[in-house]
Amino acid sequence: MNYLRTNIEYFLDKYKTNPNDLEQKNPRIKQSTIFRIQSGATKDPRRSTLEPFAEWAGVSVSDLFEVDFREIGNSSKLDNNVDLSQKIAIEGRPIPVISWVQAGSWTGVESVPRDTEFNEWLPPNADCGKNGYALVVKGLSMSPKFEPEDRIYVNPDIQTFDLKTNDLVIVSCTGDNETTFKKLIIESDEKYLQPLNPLWQEKIMQLTEDCRLVGKVVGLYRKI
Repeated sequence: MNYLRTNIEYFLDKYKTNPNDLEQKNPRIKQSTIFRIQSGATKDPRRSTLEPFAEWAGVSVSDLFEVDFREIGNSSKLDNNVDLSQKIAIEGRPIPVISWVQAGSWTGVESVPRDTEFNEWLPPNADCGKNGYALVVKGLSMSPKFEPEDRIYVNPDIQTFDLKTNDLVIVSCTGDNETTFKKLIIESDEKYLQPLNPLWQEKIMQLTEDCRLVGKVVGLYRKI
């Protein structure tokens, strides 16, 4: 879905301005361009013409098309602590926090469905890729580096052949009906998972044929 028109209206309303005043303050933003988009006369403008507006709004040009900022702005929890204006000031899309069940049921090449309602959002993380999401750490198997209730950023578009030993991964195994967060170990032709917690009882988790890569963990978000 194209959110350009509603996003332009959202940011103009948010900052209590209009195309005329905006061009006077920033001559690179042409009121004629904004008016044509708002009226529907221009449905697919060149990305380069939108760069000044995107810079002013504090988002990327791509996000003007792809992210519904009005819906995010109406959400009561963007990340529970940080105001939306602070989020928008960071270029990139906010990252939704999803459940482990959802993570295990979606394949690495699928985008998180746009119509899904999320209760929590995290600041953007470019390493997540275009389909990235976040998970809430459960248990102590990855302690002390990752503690319960930490949030981890996940890139679901990483391919198996791009992984290397010691990468942190999310793996789903249908036989055990489990989606788990562990360190990947690659030795010759063998691959298995390990916890980071040296006191964890299960030292090795074998990867069977019913296990598949869900994503690579690319970041940590911890609330203080």
